Amino acid sequence: MSESRKTLLKHIIAVLLLAAGVILLYMTVTSGQSGSSEHTSAAYATILSIVPPLLAIVLALITKEVYSSLLAGIIVGALLYANGNLELALETMLYDETGGLVANVATIGHSGVLIFCGMLFMLVYILNQSGSAEAFGKWASTHVKTRTGAQLATILLGLLIFVDDGFNCMTVGSVMRPLTDREKISRAKLAYIIDSTAAPICIIAPISSWAAAVTTSVPEEMGINGFQMFIRLIPLNLYPLVTLLMLFLVVLFQLDYGPMKKYEANAENGDLFTVPTGNETASAKNDGNGKVSNTVLPLLVLIGFSIWGMLDTGGFFQGVSLMEAFADCDAVRALVTGAFISLLFTFALYMLRGVMGFRDFMECIPNGLKTMCGPMIILILAWNLSGITQLLGIAVYIHDLVEATAGGLWMFLPFMIFLISVGLSFASGTSWGTFTILIPIICTVFEGNETMLMISMAACLSGSVCGDHCSPISDTTIMSSAGAGCDHISHVVTQLPYALTAAGVSAVGFLISGILGALAGTGAALAATPITFVLLILVLLGLRQVRPSRSEFDMDEPTCRRTQ
Repeated sequence: MSESRKTLLKHIIAVLLLAAGVILLYMTVTSGQSGSSEHTSAAYATILSIVPPLLAIVLALITKEVYSSLLAGIIVGALLYANGNLELALETMLYDETGGLVANVATIGHSGVLIFCGMLFMLVYILNQSGSAEAFGKWASTHVKTRTGAQLATILLGLLIFVDDGFNCMTVGSVMRPLTDREKISRAKLAYIIDSTAAPICIIAPISSWAAAVTTSVPEEMGINGFQMFIRLIPLNLYPLVTLLMLFLVVLFQLDYGPMKKYEANAENGDLFTVPTGNETASAKNDGNGKVSNTVLPLLVLIGFSIWGMLDTGGFFQGVSLMEAFADCDAVRALVTGAFISLLFTFALYMLRGVMGFRDFMECIPNGLKTMCGPMIILILAWNLSGITQLLGIAVYIHDLVEATAGGLWMFLPFMIFLISVGLSFASGTSWGTFTILIPIICTVFEGNETMLMISMAACLSGSVCGDHCSPISDTTIMSSAGAGCDHISHVVTQLPYALTAAGVSAVGFLISGILGALAGTGAALAATPITFVLLILVLLGLRQVRPSRSEFDMDEPTCRRTQ
């Protein structure tokens, strides 16, 4: 970083700290004693409720440092909630049942995700150290011999693992990393492919944890079959469809642009990372014991027992239908069980085959867990920030905003709902939280108007996935960078131009869909989907004509090495 940039950054930080100090002093003086045992935040359900996540995101993009950025957002959010009371802010930040750090880590869902990711990183480290991953990479290279083929294979695997986005992120990264490394595909590009086939495929797959979340978000009193509605929304759900189509086009026609072009150029020259993560998986070994089956069998056990766990917890073996079982399953419990059994199976397999010694295997357990430390910290801080944001009433603020814009703008509401969903999901880092907030509102606003109800719900789901896809504090984004072994901010900044392209095209699509639906009904609204696909192709053709100047590859940026 140049001296001028360093000076500018110091000035920005100083101004932010000064502003925060002034706000804190003002709030401390004016808050006084409320005379009530129930705390009320002055920032509750106001525009200030979106300040903490936006601050964290902006700081992360400016400083390229995510830990301190998230922590800054948490502290500001806690102070806003506590009206400047330092003691209450500290108590809220650490121990509050909704937003506290301890409470968020202690929930079964969050702790289960951490344990699953930790065990999966152990397994990946074992596969690398045993030489099995290297053997798989060599085998795969005999069948997939081009960079395009390796990327298409990664996409295909991502499409096949549609039951849960977290499972998708970690599994696809673990399986495909040896192949993409051998074909000199940047870790940032791998993270983009993983992220683009996680939530986007889950939100249009009827048998997935996402389908269950959407189905249960529809209020029972509306008399709507949530699952049937989910099925009917698939062709109207523009953002995931556009994202998947765009992913294929980007890979087939090598349409790298924005920061990704630089990362891919570096990868072809042998630098897969451009920005080292500090937790790169150890180099794969191959001492002759590595076999393809030593990689494939543990992963098949992982996938098989994870899916079995989902069916079991969903009641499939007690007579529940397949779709209902996936809809009602405990995905976290299933994933933890699958990962644990896979580790035990790998231990037995490697000991019986003499792949690794007992001591070497055991040393891989803590060493593998060490590679998870960075993503784990980001996840925990992101959950903490999300909880603080909930305490500030961001859901109520968005609810009031949607209702205030509903009157008299029926044909434009899908477009506006898409934008609002993107903003809320981007700021909060949760797509599930976004559509569970907005779907009941949409059902109320469009009661009796089935066409606009369907288009608006599709816009809500699309916007939720889009914001989640762009947000650096999203679980899926964090796990995608972790699964790919990519620096988190590198993944965010390289993926953002692609996500924004898909978002812009989808926004236009929902504008067209809303107008056609309001004027001619659901059948006409469906015509917006192929129109949106054509628009995407035209946009990508336009981008393909743009060629970066050489100066773009020689810029002195803190996140990119200069190419020679």
